[in-house]
Amino acid sequence: MSYRTDRQRVAGLGSAKDGVHHFWTQRITAVALLPLVLLFVFPFARSLGSDYQTVVATYSNPFNAIVAILFILVAFRHLQLGLQVIIEDYVSSKPARTAALIANVLLSWAFALAGVFAVAKIAFTA
Repeated sequence: MSYRTDRQRVAGLGSAKDGVHHFWTQRITAVALLPLVLLFVFPFARSLGSDYQTVVATYSNPFNAIVAILFILVAFRHLQLGLQVIIEDYVSSKPARTAALIANVLLSWAFALAGVFAVAKIAFTA
């Protein structure tokens, strides 16, 4: 027979009160990606297959560089949130889940920063 109260038995098993924030962050990034994709794809498609000078000329325009950087940051944040949900739902082992969540954050930020660095380097070489 256990002398623990109902509250003591469920302590640590309940809601972390983070679900609503995660839900809204994912939805806001999804909505933000709609115009950013359109604004990013057209200059990118125009410079696709062009020589280096054309790409530098395209992304030396501050508007195109800022849109590209915003697109990269928002897209990788959205990716990180989506992968977090998948990892939490489908990885059952706690140590593997923790490792996967840490790797998700580190890789998402690493790729986002690499993309931002690449655009900034192209934008500032002109």
